[in-house]
Amino acid sequence: MINFGNFYQIIAKNELASWLETLPAQLSAWQKQNIDSRFNHWTNSIDHLPNIKPDVLDLLHSVTAKNHTPLSEGESKRITHLLMSLSPWRKGPFSLYDIALDAEWRSDWKWQRLIPHIRSLEGKTVLDVGCNSGYHLWRMIGAGAKLAVGIDPMPLFLCQFEAIRKLLGNDQRAHFIPVGIEDMPKLNAFDTVFSMGVLYHRRSPLDHLFQLKDQLSANGQLILETLVIDGDEHQALMPGERYAQMRNVYFIPSIPTMVNWLAKCGFKDIKVVDISYTSVDEQRKTDWMTSDSLVDFLDPSDHRKTIEGYPAPMRAVFIANK
Repeated sequence: MINFGNFYQIIAKNELASWLETLPAQLSAWQKQNIDSRFNHWTNSIDHLPNIKPDVLDLLHSVTAKNHTPLSEGESKRITHLLMSLSPWRKGPFSLYDIALDAEWRSDWKWQRLIPHIRSLEGKTVLDVGCNSGYHLWRMIGAGAKLAVGIDPMPLFLCQFEAIRKLLGNDQRAHFIPVGIEDMPKLNAFDTVFSMGVLYHRRSPLDHLFQLKDQLSANGQLILETLVIDGDEHQALMPGERYAQMRNVYFIPSIPTMVNWLAKCGFKDIKVVDISYTSVDEQRKTDWMTSDSLVDFLDPSDHRKTIEGYPAPMRAVFIANK
């Protein structure tokens, strides 16, 4: 069983306190729904990880924990085995006492693309929507955030986050809450809200934008990263059953369309700060994620197209203020 008591104590004293009116009951219901053999297996793996406090913790340039005295070979193998039992690891990488946890995505590359363009996170309270393993939460702490909260309803991702947290010395500056943004009250409390790789999975992208806005404090900043297509302000791709083998892709807007959507939802100072094609070096199969990855989802004779014939994944980062 994963305990959220520390998080409750932290937010009871800050601008998120009103969340306590609904959150404990939601998490109690979530835990009842998700207690099964897989979840018990994952939490058992966390329980068997050692309690280590790193001598060196670098969250600014990477997510790296080290000790002056290296782990024994047996201890290193045991930790690796326990972390492997939480596979597949989609987002990373992590370097933990010389164990290289090489996830499917080079999430550090995405971070490097956006961090020069956003407001300072120093002393801020931030929200990461659809946080997966929580990799970016640790980078937000490294950038100076006072509190980084990630939300994602997937049990495996919660367990991955808790495993990493334990190996980082039980750091309480970042927290993973297993809810969807549609389950959150309108807190209007976060200085910065991140939504990265989520919008195209939503049936109603405008509803998602309003939900993000409802979490931001006055004049708070939104950082939104999404798939985009080439086109004018009237265009968006609505794929068929699959896009790059993903089933739940609903709308992929052009960049001008995305700007219009943000403006229609009341955001201001909207900027596009990065546009990049996803490469087979950024998303790929590894020992920590052994099933098919991007190279398998592209047209083998033309990597400018997906296997279904749509434009290959291109991503853009937007920043906007409430």
